[in-house]
Amino acid sequence: MEESSKTLAAMTPKVTRAWYVACLSSELGKGKLLVRKLHGLPVVLFRETDGKAAALLDRCPHRNVPISCGSVVEGAAQCGYHGWRFRGDGECVELPGYEGAADHVARRATAYPVREQQGLVWVWTEPDVAPDTEPFRVPGADDPAYLTVVRPMPTPGSLHMVIENALDVPHTAFLHGGLFRTDRPDRKPIRAVVTRYHDRVECQFVGEARPSGLAARLLAPSGGELTHFDRFFLPSITQVEYRLGDDAHLLLHGCCTPVDDFETIVYAVVCIKTRLPRWMVKAVVEPVALKIFGQDRLILGMQKDTLHTFKEARFASTDLDVLGLHILRLMTRAARGDPPDVEAAPFVREVTMWV
Repeated sequence: MEESSKTLAAMTPKVTRAWYVACLSSELGKGKLLVRKLHGLPVVLFRETDGKAAALLDRCPHRNVPISCGSVVEGAAQCGYHGWRFRGDGECVELPGYEGAADHVARRATAYPVREQQGLVWVWTEPDVAPDTEPFRVPGADDPAYLTVVRPMPTPGSLHMVIENALDVPHTAFLHGGLFRTDRPDRKPIRAVVTRYHDRVECQFVGEARPSGLAARLLAPSGGELTHFDRFFLPSITQVEYRLGDDAHLLLHGCCTPVDDFETIVYAVVCIKTRLPRWMVKAVVEPVALKIFGQDRLILGMQKDTLHTFKEARFASTDLDVLGLHILRLMTRAARGDPPDVEAAPFVREVTMWV
């Protein structure tokens, strides 16, 4: 068993040199200013004349009011206080009543790099550092063989808390009992093989039978051995992959965005390939998934409240907590800016658990 006691700040490492989902493409209508928070800072998003998504720090450099109190005019964000207008690159292009040139380095708004793909708008959260990567591409989301459902899920808890919960197997038989797994006296041993790389960690669960809950029975009525991987990709992507016999392939992604230290939005992207008709999957499986998420949200809210009550994070861990500490290690190193050790051999560990 591993015991640890940390300050709340220590359990909320901020990886700022990274891409995070700011909104859905469908939420960012033309002519609209949309405000989101990333790592506690307000960011205003809009579309330029050509429809390209743009993001600025929501602070006008003139008198420090939110740019979002204004509107979009001719594809630029116009502050509602004095009418200063900014392009997506931050340049001031209109300064009403002023005869000189509008653009000046002191008058530029802080601009963030933006990418839009697969129906998601991603923002690089260090505006002064050029991106050295591209946003995560969600496997299956572009494949017509899969039904893809995308839904933003506001979730209480730090980024690490929410990510660990999404990839934690032992809680499912209790918190989600009857829906996905069920606590049972005849548990069987399986092998959990953990492999940690410089930028990700995964766990393969070997020898696991089809879960006994309602969702699994609906998706794979013929049963069969389960292929199951849980994965984390820096800075904040979770992936749960299930193949249930010959019937179903599920890829459940959580593109997790830190609103602030203890509030997260999970942009859930669920890709499902199954023999069931799509209308049936949406009508039956989606409500079950929302029920499971509601239970997770409730327990994470309790965890958050308890941490703030005691003003410290005290944990006791066992080998069954197969991914949480590895995820925290990767996030902490990335937040410090430690160089990735890409030449090192991956860390591998095997654990037996009973499910």
